[in-house]
This record gives sequence, structure tokens and C-alpha cells, in this order.
Amino acid sequence: MNWNRIAEKSLRGDAPSREEANAVLHASPEAFLDVLQAAFTVRHRFHGWDVRLHVLQNAKSGMCRENCAFCSQAIGAYTGVDRYQMQTVDELMAGARRAHEMKAVKYCMVTATRGPSAKEMDVICEAVKRIKQEIPIEICTSLGLLNDDQAKRLAEAGVDRFNHNLETSERFFPSICQTHAYDDRVATIRAAKKAGMQACCGGIVGMGETIDDRIDLAFALRDLDVESIPVNFLDPRPGTPLADVPRLSPRECILTLCMFRLVNPSRDIRVAGGREVNLRHMQPFALYAANSMFTEGYLTTPGQSHLDDLAMIEEAGFKVAELVTE
Repeated sequence: MNWNRIAEKSLRGDAPSREEANAVLHASPEAFLDVLQAAFTVRHRFHGWDVRLHVLQNAKSGMCRENCAFCSQAIGAYTGVDRYQMQTVDELMAGARRAHEMKAVKYCMVTATRGPSAKEMDVICEAVKRIKQEIPIEICTSLGLLNDDQAKRLAEAGVDRFNHNLETSERFFPSICQTHAYDDRVATIRAAKKAGMQACCGGIVGMGETIDDRIDLAFALRDLDVESIPVNFLDPRPGTPLADVPRLSPRECILTLCMFRLVNPSRDIRVAGGREVNLRHMQPFALYAANSMFTEGYLTTPGQSHLDDLAMIEEAGFKVAELVTE
């Protein structure tokens, strides 16, 4: 396989073929560094040496009625996660200040829910307005399924980006969730973009899907023209239906990031949940394909500390991106 030719296609904005994407995911150990170099060539062209830091705030925890098999907050999951209703505007403001102190460019407020209630919309919109007035940081919200009116209201409040992951391929999705459909997620992303927000939309690999499912997801995200793609690696949670699924190997995770980069060359590719336990000592290699990362943990699981993340970025030769304001 000519990895340089694949990189050249991506640099032109063209997607590799499915055959080439498959070859990336099946690359031999001998070809590993060549694939990583191809992905880095593309990553560097569009993002330089910058690493964009994102911080999550679990604004409503453990109260979800959806049955997503991977989620420790889903109905029927017995995981012992904290359970609490919607946080207050002041609590969300405090999280934004903390994210800014950690040099994050994005602060993402997340609720475990099918979709936002009227009261939750009120709290989120008020928090976003106040954050925008006081703190120089971009806002992402992840509130479940949206309709057009809700999306418009969030955009008018000042939300920069809305997150709603496809999670996996259309084929495999019914194996992961039955309380809503893949098309519901697609409709939410389209509503967010229609309202003028950027779309943050990715998925989870390692849930038992096939290689073809991973490729389908990467191309579906390209077709939706999403601006940001978080790539999560399943960290099986005790008490969930996927508790006994084996973790991916570090090399498999890196090759997955490379494939997503080559299929979506200019997008914000984020190494997301599960990176610490799946990538292990190979974490720094992720930065050669991904240009952003979550820091200081995830919604219900702790991650590598912020200080350790900063050290990893610096020691690998990258630098923390600064927020660009107009």
C-alpha cells in the first residue's frame, strides 16, 4: 500500500477509498510508523503542532432513561455512578472558570438524558449567556436529542458547538441502543448545523463492531460534514451489558485514529474517552493523528491528570492551542 499517496489524497480534501481505509486498520506492525507518518502529515498541514484541550462537565448524572449498552448512566446499568438532577447556573459557571484555568478552548456541558426538558433548557441557556459575558472560552453542549426549536434557542444563547455522537455504524447501532434510532441522532446533528452551531459528532470503537462498521462511521461523519470528531475507545463499565468486552490493543487504537484522520483530514479529531486504559504507554502516539483531547477525566470516569496531560503534550513536541478570539 502506498501510504504517501493516501496522505496526498487527504491533503487535497479527497477521502481514501474504503479499500485504503481498510488497509490502514489492518496495517502490519512493520507498516505502523509509515501509516502514522501519513496521518501526521495530514494532521500537521491542517493543525500544526497545536493540541486543543476540552473539559467536560457532567451537568446531570445517572438519570437517563435510554438503554445505550456502553453507558454507566443508562437505565438498567448497575454501576454506582453519582445520581443528581440538573446542576445550577452557578455550578456550571464554576466549571467554566476551572476549564479556562486549565487552558481549555472548549467547555462542554453534558446531561444524561434522552433530550433536554424546558427547565434544563432554561438553565443551560442562562449559564451559556453568563459564561459568554465573563469567561473567554467556547461552549459545547451535549443534551441528547434536539428538535429545530431547541437547537435555535441554544444557538441564540451563544452555544458554539453541539455534541451528539452517532456512536457506531447505522448497521450496528440497534445492537447498542433500542430506545431511540440512529436516524434520530442524525436528525439532531442536522438540526444543530441548521441552527448555526458547529457539530461535534463521533463514536466509540471496541464495542464488538466490525472493521467495516468503523469505516462506515468515519465516512458517515464525513458525509454529515461535522466539524469535530471525538473518537472514544470502550472502557467497559461493570454493571453494563458491555462489561466483559475486551479492550482494544494500543496499536489498534492508534490505527483507528489514523483512519479517521485520513477520511476526515481537516476536522478536529479528538482522542477521547478510554484513551488512558486502552492506549496505555502509547498515548503520545495519538497526538500524531489527533489534534485535540479531553483533559482531567470524563463524565463518570477519572482520566489522566491535567498536569500529566500538559507534560505529555510538551514532551512529545506539541503545544497547547490557545483560544483564538475575533
